[in-house]
Amino acid sequence: MYISKRLTGIGFEEAIEKVTADLQAEKFGVLTEIDVKATLKKKSDVDFRNYRILGFCNPPFAHRALTLNDKIGVLLPCNVIVQELDDAVEVFAMDPGALMAGEDNAELRELAVNVSGILRRVIEAL
Repeated sequence: MYISKRLTGIGFEEAIEKVTADLQAEKFGVLTEIDVKATLKKKSDVDFRNYRILGFCNPPFAHRALTLNDKIGVLLPCNVIVQELDDAVEVFAMDPGALMAGEDNAELRELAVNVSGILRRVIEAL
């Protein structure tokens, strides 16, 4: 259900820069960025590890998906998570192809598999 990779020898911010640059090369841009650590500190005075949610979007893919199923917006943008662990940085994303495997619309399933391939290629190459 997830595409993930643990990275050693790379810092949290560097991992964010790398995954962002690599997805931009695939024509995905960052629409949203949620700094969970800062938000939890501000809203609940809770200390949490570095954890960033990056909402990526490829406009032609998003338009096509919304044209095929207007409810697909609940899954947009494609969130990529970067979190700092004790001994590594982990980058992970939901696998759209796995998520849409039961979808009746074959064209939407194919699009989801295509997006999964891009996310997998980028994350595995980190």
